[in-house]
Amino acid sequence: MEILAFGVQADESPLIERAFEEHHAVRGLGVFLDEDTAPIASGHEVISTSVNCDLGAGVLEQLAAGGTRMVAQRSTGFNNIDLQVAERLGLTVARVSSYSPYSVAEFAWTLAMAVNRRIVRASTRTRDFDFRLDGLMGRDLHGRTVGILGTGKIGEAFARIAHGFGMRLLGWDVTENPACRELGLTYVPKERLLAESDLVTLHVPLLPATQHLIDAAALKAMKDDAILVNSSRGGLIDTAALVSELRAGRFTGVGLDVYEAEAGLFFLDKSLEAVEDDTLARLVTFPNVLVTSHQAYYTEDAVGQIIATTVDNVLDYTAGRRSENVLVPRS
Repeated sequence: MEILAFGVQADESPLIERAFEEHHAVRGLGVFLDEDTAPIASGHEVISTSVNCDLGAGVLEQLAAGGTRMVAQRSTGFNNIDLQVAERLGLTVARVSSYSPYSVAEFAWTLAMAVNRRIVRASTRTRDFDFRLDGLMGRDLHGRTVGILGTGKIGEAFARIAHGFGMRLLGWDVTENPACRELGLTYVPKERLLAESDLVTLHVPLLPATQHLIDAAALKAMKDDAILVNSSRGGLIDTAALVSELRAGRFTGVGLDVYEAEAGLFFLDKSLEAVEDDTLARLVTFPNVLVTSHQAYYTEDAVGQIIATTVDNVLDYTAGRRSENVLVPRS
């Protein structure tokens, strides 16, 4: 059986090929799955997708009509998949329920430090042999307060980093993590966390209940000189509201590895095109904002674990087994 993998990055391709070689043939494609590329999957029983692939109703119907029976998503998030339609069509859907939390937590901390210490601006200057310090002053994070929205595995890993830097820890989640409490983290209502935190970092999944978790009201509740970091899902932040606050001169820094309208942009080279997204175009002009292209998970360790789990998900499907990774079981 040949498996067709969509949205495969160049660094990822040899890892996928080696992981599958003992079990099934695999063909990696750089293009993302959408209504235009779905016909490519015709005749393939199993396909693998990345988080920025479109698995809405129209795409799923094309896949099912072409003979696809299983979708193995190479990510934890699955907000891009219409699970109800997949179930109606008899498509099995699996994801990667967990992988190295350190990859995302360490990158989130990197974003926070980069905007706090003006690393991008400093690097750009020194490349032009401009060695002035004007406008590069940051702040010690030691002794300041960090607010962690979402204290699962990634939030816990971030809390351990912040604890090591001597920060006061505040947390918010629907379920408390005993390991975070042992670090000295105090669970508080979201409103208090936003009001007291010098650094706010997001580590919750994107669900209907968390869509625009950081909306206009939440942004106004934050300190004027706070740092905001999002390495989870773009839809957690109302980006238009964020731009409005940035235009008013608020926030020491904002580090975003995700963007709510990133599909069709992130993972692609748009450098020779006019980007039509006015909100994103304005966002990247602010000197205190750093935007990266959904790369927090992108380490050898994490990607290796993601691919290994994807292989296991496919093997479980072919053997008729079901694991915790299955979102829609085999019918």
